[in-house]
Amino acid sequence: MLVCAAVLPVSADAERVQPLRFFEGRTEMVSMVRVIMQKPYRSRTIGAGRILPDGSLALVQQIYDEGKQPEQRRWSIRPAGPRRFSGTMTEAVGPVVVDELRGAYRFKFRMKGQLAVEQWLVPLPDGTSARTSLTVRKYGMKVASSVGTVRRI
Repeated sequence: MLVCAAVLPVSADAERVQPLRFFEGRTEMVSMVRVIMQKPYRSRTIGAGRILPDGSLALVQQIYDEGKQPEQRRWSIRPAGPRRFSGTMTEAVGPVVVDELRGAYRFKFRMKGQLAVEQWLVPLPDGTSARTSLTVRKYGMKVASSVGTVRRI
């Protein structure tokens, strides 16, 4: 069966949506968050994603940050060109831009309070998980960061 699937032609649109399929179904992200002048804390995020008929990803995440009330985050990401995606996220001010660079994915967006966010997702060889690293800057200074793993569950 896999051999047959490998030789089937794939449309350009299907190929552009492929990276979004990582978030289809359930995912879990576990990370350690460090914010300047605060004690580091663990964060766990459970995601439920689906690919819509137009090829975009609709992702709803439940965020469980240690010592805080649970929150919900919504993403909508769509292909925007070769190795490029764009969309929205509930906490972002303006668009979210995602670029594929050498097999890794760089997310860039802004948040309230003049915060600039850059997150990297690097797929791991198992095909079901990725390393994530996030940096938050304010006026060019690093004010927060996190590292962790995202996996399909």
